[in-house]
Amino acid sequence: MKTKRLQTDVVVVGGGMAGVCAAIAAARCGVQVVLVHDRPVLGGNSSSEVRMHICGADCSGNRKDTDSRETGILEELRLEDAVHNPQRSASMWDLLLYDKVRSEANITLLLNTYCHGVRMLAPDRIASVLASCPLTETEYVISAKVFIDCSGDGRLGAEAGAQFRTGREGRQEYGESLAPARPDEKRLGSTILFITRKHDHPIPFVPPQWIVRFPSCQHLPHRSHNSWEYGYWWVEYGGEMDTITDGDRIRDQLLAFALGVWDHIKNSGSHPQSANWALEWVGFLPGKRESRRFIGEYVLNQRDVQQGEVFEDGVAYGGWPIDLHPPEGILSKEPPAQQIDVPLYNIPLRCLYSRNMRNLFFAGRNISATHVAFGSTRVMGTCSVVGQAVGTAAALCVQERVTPAELKQHILLLQQILLKADAYIIGVTNSDAYDLARSAEVAASSDIPEGRATDILNGRRRGVGTATNRWISDPTRGFPQWVELRFSRAVRLREVHLVFDTGLHRPLTLTHSDSYHSRMIRGAQPETVRDYDLQLVHGRDALTIASVRNNYQRFCRHRFPAHTVSALRLVVYATNGDPSARVFEIRAYETEQSV
Repeated sequence: MKTKRLQTDVVVVGGGMAGVCAAIAAARCGVQVVLVHDRPVLGGNSSSEVRMHICGADCSGNRKDTDSRETGILEELRLEDAVHNPQRSASMWDLLLYDKVRSEANITLLLNTYCHGVRMLAPDRIASVLASCPLTETEYVISAKVFIDCSGDGRLGAEAGAQFRTGREGRQEYGESLAPARPDEKRLGSTILFITRKHDHPIPFVPPQWIVRFPSCQHLPHRSHNSWEYGYWWVEYGGEMDTITDGDRIRDQLLAFALGVWDHIKNSGSHPQSANWALEWVGFLPGKRESRRFIGEYVLNQRDVQQGEVFEDGVAYGGWPIDLHPPEGILSKEPPAQQIDVPLYNIPLRCLYSRNMRNLFFAGRNISATHVAFGSTRVMGTCSVVGQAVGTAAALCVQERVTPAELKQHILLLQQILLKADAYIIGVTNSDAYDLARSAEVAASSDIPEGRATDILNGRRRGVGTATNRWISDPTRGFPQWVELRFSRAVRLREVHLVFDTGLHRPLTLTHSDSYHSRMIRGAQPETVRDYDLQLVHGRDALTIASVRNNYQRFCRHRFPAHTVSALRLVVYATNGDPSARVFEIRAYETEQSV
């Protein structure tokens, strides 16, 4: 093994959705990032190695009170995938994530590289990560100012000595009614998925001898299996074992269970319609749900989640139900999941950095939460927005030369930076002093009562309750339509941000489930502005500084040489199908300073 030393600002260990979003967010804030991932592809449980769709606070499109689908980096990725991967290829999702990370000049990506140790600067401060890539016979020593553990299992933090816990807290520790009476080491198990395809002729299935057989449907109680193309999250096992050290045994048993379920479908005689169906793909990497959870300055608990707590230091949000599974997994005779609906809630910064390591953040399923609260925070949509928050926070720590705990003094700044990057934090609105749009007057070619043009300046980028918080042009007036910001004095502009409607009330994710896929629009979202011009107005003159056609993204940033203007005009020529122009927000900047 040869040794290679790297010096950077931020190290991210783990390239699942939390790690991808953390690395991109930090890089876009201007710091140097090394992303270390132990697999050949990015995306974790969403990758082609596992193929689980990304769930989040919108509860797969079932939440109706607020537009709750995650925005920011995750929405950017989902929209790219919907447009460029209509065939629903798992490998195309891998490629999209790889391309997005490689396209960031500030990220050094190390795939197939395992974090196996650390060097410490002090008992409470990490100096460097030790990692190795067997494929290239390279040992890395990666030094940085701030470290982010997005590894799921918490390998980086555990090596450093960060405090963590496993298993379930007892009911009395946090006053949680959903916790067991006494603490134990039981946890949620892992799952192996498979994909099948229908052919035009019967295809037999001859199972291996080592499968677990399920002779009848009664042997799979409460476990629906009448749709076969994508199955099944409830093939779960390992919750009564150590999901890290017993990983190989868990995988072997999950393969026996998964193939046993398929054998039941094909050969039990209970499902004769399956004759023409055949296995297309079987996962060999279990989708892991739970292992270590780090201890932060605060531990999120059942009360916080169920009451929809809006923390003052909120930097991300969740809303997936408290989703707890029996530790026995598929062997349990009980229903495979107990889901308790919850409102949207903020996730505080204090849950995202170590209580005893001065320069360690974490994001993903290993954040500081009880087992019960983890039942809600663990899904990938929530992990992604936490990743974006932590990546942004790490960059701010580097730039302000503070520790994660000291960043609490800069929480308002952090929240505004996140909002500027299209994140959502409950109860936080745009107060960016550098945004000249906030003091402008608004005029439009048309609007409707439930979508006034002035709504683009109310600081909210999604529908909340009955408020649409967007400009909606009169659908009877056709196109073009325009909205204009008029300044009280001549200003110099060099940057404009536009936030369009992308149908946040609908689910949108890559899924291999046909029934779930049928609820989505795989392509440009019809509400989204497709063709537009951005014009700078000064007196009677109008200069078009951007002429965009075939847009499908929600968040569009335009930078240009500085111009003196009296107004800024957005002219919409077409959407991707909706009869109205729909715009959530326009921001305008005179300087290159951030919030």
